[in-house]
Amino acid sequence: MSNLQGKRIAFLATDGFEQSELIRPWDALKAAGAAVELISLKKGEIQGMEHHDKGEKRSVDKTVAEVKAADYDGLVLPGGVANPDTLRTDKGAVQFVKDFFDAAKPVAAICHGPWTMVEAGVVKGRTLTSWPSLKTDIINAGGKWVDEEVHVDHGLVTSRKPDDLDAFCAKAIEEFSEGRHLRAA
Repeated sequence: MSNLQGKRIAFLATDGFEQSELIRPWDALKAAGAAVELISLKKGEIQGMEHHDKGEKRSVDKTVAEVKAADYDGLVLPGGVANPDTLRTDKGAVQFVKDFFDAAKPVAAICHGPWTMVEAGVVKGRTLTSWPSLKTDIINAGGKWVDEEVHVDHGLVTSRKPDDLDAFCAKAIEEFSEGRHLRAA
């Protein structure tokens, strides 16, 4: 297994995150040695979802206002419908995501997670996958959408849904451990 010792990985999420899409990568990255932090829009706890039902709450480590991309080696964007839909309306969250791309740091996004990337204007010229309903948004933002379990585009790891989590976690660990840089779009 790849070694993420000494790597700091930010997870950006808010209320409505898909529980498995945060917890499974979180646990996998920690097991590989990464220091992980949950970044959100507010202090306290955020509400997870198991599809349409309420899931666990997770404690927020820091708010978007308290961090910068330079503090981290990589970023994970879990899905859930409400989570990225809320994040993409917050200027600080959108800028935080954009800053990872500007710094060419690896990013992993699953399901609806790429919505925040669309808002940040960073999908143009990139190939990615997502939950199928985001296909048109990604194409309209200048990206190429593919229907694959996991797709890696030079440091950008994307997957479609919770069923893809094994492949998503493995590729995220690989990209973060290699310190792969995002290519310029």
